[in-house]
Amino acid sequence: MCKACIPHLKKSANGHILNLSPPLNVNPKWFAQHLAYTISKYGMSMIVLGLAEELKQFRIAANALWPKTTIATAAVQNLLGGDFLMQMSRTPEIVAEAAYHIFKRSSTECTGNFFIDEEVLKQEGVIDLEKYAVNPQQKLMTDIFLD
Repeated sequence: MCKACIPHLKKSANGHILNLSPPLNVNPKWFAQHLAYTISKYGMSMIVLGLAEELKQFRIAANALWPKTTIATAAVQNLLGGDFLMQMSRTPEIVAEAAYHIFKRSSTECTGNFFIDEEVLKQEGVIDLEKYAVNPQQKLMTDIFLD
């Protein structure tokens, strides 16, 4: 995807690539629990580092964004935890809003970062995150790769 977009991003005044991938966390528990998934996600994180350096000269930022808590997705519903885990999740809107704020940042000054959705929003002054909870009465489940 990046290869196809880079020629167009080079023409942009504020080009950004944003991967949905976690900060690199080499805690062995992540590798033991789901090795193939961990390798694929960390591969995307390493792409962020490589592209950030490679594309810096073209004023194109490459960053990553990861949720602090589980996001209510079809994978969570159908594969991971069903309705129980869905109730302990946030809606995808939290990630979308965080991405929006990252894209507003200067591509020359903001590249090679691993952002956490909640932290991005707090930096932007958004302190009430309850509106993103699927069920505000439930305790939220911390997402994987975050200790």
